[in-house]
Amino acid sequence: MAANVYASATDGGWDGEAAETRSGTGVPAGGATIDCPDVGTELTSVPEQARAEVDKELALLDEQIAQAYQRLTASAQQIQQDSGFAESAIVNPLKDKRAATLERIAIAIDRVGDRPEGLDALAACTLRESGNQPPAEGEGQDGGEEPGQDQGEGQQNDQEQGQGQGANGGQAGNGPVAADFADIKNVQPNVSTPRPEGNASRGSFATSCGVNENGLFNSDNVIVAPGVSNGAHHFHDYVGNQANDAFASDQDLANAGTSCVDQGDKSSYYWPVLRLQNGKQEQDAQKPGGGIEGNAGEIVTPKQVTLNFVGNPRDKVTAMPRLLRIITGDAKSFVNGPANANASWSCTGFEDRQLKDKYPLCPQGSDVVRTFKFQSCWDGRNIDSANHRTHVAFADAAGACPSGFRPIPQLVQRIVYDVDAPSLEDGGRTTPLFAVDSFPEQLHKPVTDHGDFINVFDEGLMKEMVDCINSGRTCGAGAGQGEEPGQGEEPGQGEEPGQGEEPGQGEEPSQTPEAPQEQPTATPDAPQDGDGGKGEDGKGDGDAGNGNGDAGNGNGDGGKGEAAEPPAAGKPTAAPKPTDGSKAPGTAAPEVLATSSPDGGTGEKDGADTDGLGESQAVGTATSAAPTPSDPPLTEPQAVGQGGLADTGAQLWPAAAGAVLVLAGFVVLRRVRRG
Repeated sequence: MAANVYASATDGGWDGEAAETRSGTGVPAGGATIDCPDVGTELTSVPEQARAEVDKELALLDEQIAQAYQRLTASAQQIQQDSGFAESAIVNPLKDKRAATLERIAIAIDRVGDRPEGLDALAACTLRESGNQPPAEGEGQDGGEEPGQDQGEGQQNDQEQGQGQGANGGQAGNGPVAADFADIKNVQPNVSTPRPEGNASRGSFATSCGVNENGLFNSDNVIVAPGVSNGAHHFHDYVGNQANDAFASDQDLANAGTSCVDQGDKSSYYWPVLRLQNGKQEQDAQKPGGGIEGNAGEIVTPKQVTLNFVGNPRDKVTAMPRLLRIITGDAKSFVNGPANANASWSCTGFEDRQLKDKYPLCPQGSDVVRTFKFQSCWDGRNIDSANHRTHVAFADAAGACPSGFRPIPQLVQRIVYDVDAPSLEDGGRTTPLFAVDSFPEQLHKPVTDHGDFINVFDEGLMKEMVDCINSGRTCGAGAGQGEEPGQGEEPGQGEEPGQGEEPGQGEEPSQTPEAPQEQPTATPDAPQDGDGGKGEDGKGDGDAGNGNGDAGNGNGDGGKGEAAEPPAAGKPTAAPKPTDGSKAPGTAAPEVLATSSPDGGTGEKDGADTDGLGESQAVGTATSAAPTPSDPPLTEPQAVGQGGLADTGAQLWPAAAGAVLVLAGFVVLRRVRRG
């Protein structure tokens, strides 16, 4: 019984069917979690004067649920011995606490406006099925898992409550489990995007803000719970603004430093951290928001983060207002249901296949990808709303905004992780499971994934973004970095909440699942600088993903490529497809010649010289696959250091052709004389 209560959930269970309970206990047979109505989503209108007080009371409701869940997991023995223990000692006291908090919310609103009706009906909570029961004999898993996978029993052994001790223990016992994962190769392509038409804004603007190599974490959420420490009950990664915590004022955000290459972008981008369930003690192991609340294990630094703002397939975009707040996805969607869920999980090379309620099992050579596509329509008035949702909206399937809303640049956030597919057969003992941090009662379900954004762009840079997108150009300090195939079309426009398609998908997945390939597609006019083509967490540059590498050199570690035979006359050299979905540092052309090798080595694939220049490109040189007639003549030799065979061949083949013509002329002249 202790294992069942302590276990994680697997399936959403949003159909409201009554859960089968273990005889005499009142607790669902597959384990339970606490299911409470989400008051925040119901409060769509709160007077500005009451906002601060209401936000603090809403945060207290979350704290009460977290404490009740912890009591539930710690009370397995009492629940087994006493059929009414869970109801009397956990559920009923929670209802009383919530009722008092809801009354304070009603009073706070009543002081400055109309008293909200029906809040008292939101006080009662229930124990709900976690979905962790094993499948019936011979029954396979949904969503593409292999039949008969272990349901995580191995995770529950050697578990120390709240600490995540011992290998493969999951998030301190409350998730994930084997059934939370699906093999991406068993998922059918499911991404579609509307075609741009009419007055479409076809451009894109990219900003580059690193991968949180600074290690900026906290369990606050200044949007949802301002002024409340541990308001999120889970750790966030932060990039961009370096002052974001629960107590950051608008002025604090405006005055802060930023991790973004373009210092005009002080926006805050944050999301729940991803952890390996390997028992490692992180900085938060004994703290609220961390191990105390079931968020345990090694925090994984992203391999790559790309932040692209794209247009609307129907109309021009307007500038985002400064300090606009947007939350996409729902951190409580496991118990709330999928209405506001917007999770998208996939693998590099397979991003035309997106998972919503499963973590992906990626083949060897492929990385885990989480994608967030933020709301792209704004009400034209508010930078936030009482429930943090109603001031922004998603466009419809055709890309049209709701009545009264206007298109704004859509943030498309892509986070890549170099993590191996876990070993489900032994509950992650050989290769650890991974999961995002979550509220304790949400059991670390992948569907709870979410992202947060606060716009702190300089007004001038925001205007530049809008002009770029509306004129159909590709701009920004991060342009051309880590793009998925097809970007340059309008990625992900007009999706319904929760679609979360990859930008410009629809292409065929990798031909070899073991080493999926992606074709970089930087547009020819993409402006580049020394950072164009960021490295990936130390792979492909020497700087943990900040893209600087070795003085902008297009090599992962300064290594030289091997010389190769010159290309056949008149045939441009095809660019290789990188095996890790990255772009080579320092390249800006539509067909990238140098690629970052998985071990951060030479820029050329498999040591082959695909550009016909023999050596890796000189520092700062951007080249396309083959010069066009309009290209300026090269004034410097492109080969560096050793060799030069390809360069010599490239220069001598015209002379050789001339020699052949001269010999042919002699032959003709000789025949004429004989005649």
